[in-house]
Amino acid sequence: MTVGLRSVVEDARGQPSVGASRPAPRLSLLWSFELTCGGRRVTLPMSAQRLLAFLALHERPVRRAFVAGSLWMDSSEEHAAGSLRSVIWRIRGVPHPLIETTGSELALHGSVWVDLYETRRLAERVTAGTVDGDDLDPWSLVFHGDLLPQWYEEWLVVERERFRQLRLRTLESMSELLAASGRYAEAMEAALAAVSAEPLRESAHRAVILVHLAEGNHAEAIRQCRMYRRLLRDELGAEPSPRIEQLVDRLRVRAS
Repeated sequence: MTVGLRSVVEDARGQPSVGASRPAPRLSLLWSFELTCGGRRVTLPMSAQRLLAFLALHERPVRRAFVAGSLWMDSSEEHAAGSLRSVIWRIRGVPHPLIETTGSELALHGSVWVDLYETRRLAERVTAGTVDGDDLDPWSLVFHGDLLPQWYEEWLVVERERFRQLRLRTLESMSELLAASGRYAEAMEAALAAVSAEPLRESAHRAVILVHLAEGNHAEAIRQCRMYRRLLRDELGAEPSPRIEQLVDRLRVRAS
């Protein structure tokens, strides 16, 4: 079967495949780089990892010259082009297609499953409100970390921050959906994951407070608000917005 650029064959579980006896390669970019083919982990040199990650992040064919110049910025054009050819040759030694070439362009092979794509699709559904809280699996985002957090490539910085912000917004939305479905423990895990990822983010602390309120844990809601106020004062010398304070103001009046 010929698999075109970005065309994916899906099996009964919705997972991409390249044939019944040949499971699709799986590329993980969250937490750390990992490539598995046929269920076995494939060890690649760092240069090959960088190329696959670069192509995966672009999600469309890119010109060879652009790839070479981005990955080997300190090299001459000729040397960068040679380095790219060498890496492509090494990757072609893997017994599964990973890269497609069309003239002067390169792309990640359409059969490769990428965890980042899957997580983005879930995030889009959650933030758009098109998924029911009863059907949510919060652990898919709670336990997914940042995009290649131990890499320091310039071309990765913007994409990493874009995904970080998407993950934070999705965790907050997920917490709200889960709480509305009465799944309070999971809602709290999602909210706390957002706080852990960005301790000064007000909307993350607000998500925690809202779960406490949904459960009827008023004292916990007030405590969370006080904790956030202290943290913001200590770290930034700032005050929380009236929006988060208003969540517990009526509770304070009753308690006084």
